[in-house]
Amino acid sequence: MMYEYLVIAGYFLLIIGIGFAFKSMAKNSTSDYFRGGGRMLWWMVGSTAFMAQFSAWTFTGAAGKAFSDGFAISLVFFANTFAYFCGWAYFSARFRQMRVDTPTQGIKRRFGSQNELFFSWALIVFSMINAGVWLNALGVFSSAVFNADISLTIIATGLTVLFVSVLSGAWGVVASDFVQTLIVAIISTACAIVALVKVGGPVALVNDFPVDFVMGPDMNYGILLFGTFVFFLAKQLITIMNLNDSFRFLNAKDSINARKAALLAMVLMGVGSIIWFIPPWAAAILYPDAASAYPQLGNKAGDAVYLVFTRNAMPIGTVGLLLAGLFAASMSSMDSALNKNAGIFVRSVYQPFLLKKAKEVSDQHLLNVSRLVSFLSGILVIVVALFFKSLKELSLFELMMNVSTMIQVPLLIPLIFGLLIKRTPQWAPWVMVIIGLAVSWIMSDLITPDKLVSWLELNIVLTRRESVDAGLMLMILAHLVITAGFFCATSWFYRSDKDPHKAQTDLFFEDLATPVIADYEQSEVDRQQREKLGIMVIIMSVGMLAMTLIPNPLWGRGMFLVCSIVMVCIGVLLKQSAKKKPYPPVHSPLASEK
Repeated sequence: MMYEYLVIAGYFLLIIGIGFAFKSMAKNSTSDYFRGGGRMLWWMVGSTAFMAQFSAWTFTGAAGKAFSDGFAISLVFFANTFAYFCGWAYFSARFRQMRVDTPTQGIKRRFGSQNELFFSWALIVFSMINAGVWLNALGVFSSAVFNADISLTIIATGLTVLFVSVLSGAWGVVASDFVQTLIVAIISTACAIVALVKVGGPVALVNDFPVDFVMGPDMNYGILLFGTFVFFLAKQLITIMNLNDSFRFLNAKDSINARKAALLAMVLMGVGSIIWFIPPWAAAILYPDAASAYPQLGNKAGDAVYLVFTRNAMPIGTVGLLLAGLFAASMSSMDSALNKNAGIFVRSVYQPFLLKKAKEVSDQHLLNVSRLVSFLSGILVIVVALFFKSLKELSLFELMMNVSTMIQVPLLIPLIFGLLIKRTPQWAPWVMVIIGLAVSWIMSDLITPDKLVSWLELNIVLTRRESVDAGLMLMILAHLVITAGFFCATSWFYRSDKDPHKAQTDLFFEDLATPVIADYEQSEVDRQQREKLGIMVIIMSVGMLAMTLIPNPLWGRGMFLVCSIVMVCIGVLLKQSAKKKPYPPVHSPLASEK
């Protein structure tokens, strides 16, 4: 384990270095702190958009589902890919064209100040719940690695995440996301290649899987699997491309970079949907008893299958890299949530409502408050993660799906439909959320799949897996028909002559259609991004090269050498691109540079 500890320690030093390197770019501006001043390049924004949907849950709860059920888990991530495709085609550029610093400022422009306050508190609470799920997933895995108490692991990890978020804001968050994307890509690709070699190739992987590779076990009705996938397309579109999650694309320097970022996230997610799960699929063949390796995890033992594969099949040091990747994924999701929460609270709660009587508030004061809010949010996320740790009866997959479907979907439906439907009264969004939460309760407690089968007197018996999948499908269907249907139907009650917010709404939709083009000051910011990240990636490649000294078989040392070469090439390319003289931005009379 000594080498694993050294790898993890090196990773944390790199993350701390990123925090210090990008601290100066946050300057004394809250806009810089919340969204990098809207000056980030597409490959940085695309990385953070990708990592926002990637957490330790992917390597734990999702991997455990892949180990037991086969290909079905990839359908969830294909739905993410579809959402980013829609982002490239329509949403991402319009998010950037809202010309705001935080998501709730966009909500204010679209729905008015009352909805801004309502969604500010609702989104802050939900993001803490979501981040708690991610942190809990990381605690499950890392406690198995170190044979440590899950609670202590959650606390230590959560405090570490606070550092980057509080110190350097959005610049540090997004820069670390880019580096973490490289780590995740390298470790998952290496594990996938080794897994395919060990099982004899992709054909053997499918043919030798212990159960039907596509259908999985306990699935007698293929229509359920197909229906779940179709509804997941709609669900993931709602939960990824909405005003709340627009914060990823608010960072982009212009509309074109926002679209490129969505395209990069789409490609990474599409490829990853297969690569990530090859090791747990192979583990089901190579190590069928992997779930029994960590009995101390109880019902969550199957969620450590990635660790079982890495310890048995990969060279020494890979477990450290894998855990670094898990830290990377969870830290990315969590620090983004903390940074977003700080922006929402300061811009939409503290500044307009608590400082109404103040004649003047300095940006430095707001920046200090932002850092304090980031810190307090992190503490609360740790508390939430410790609560989820106590829910022994739920697997990580079921925990994530329940939180996402029951709470997230009703909260976010008005924040995507509001971009498509203009004529809605101001009370529609918050009333719809209340109705949506009621629908979630009804579908989870009163109209369950088993009760529905009984009421309809159908001669079928659902397995537990079929019941869970059918429940998710019915929940999503109910929200699409009832919750979203109610929001659309409120257009019948809209009266333009009684809408005090009409002028602001018209201006909002006008801005949505107007491209953002970067100003002349952008060139120096572009150079700094490439220069700083180029140095960080080169340093990371040196650390990877040092791993060739670990006593491993020749193929294991060769693997680390190849990974190091790939990294140093990327770092050198970034450094070289920073030296090129940039072209001045093209101006358009229809475009704004804000």
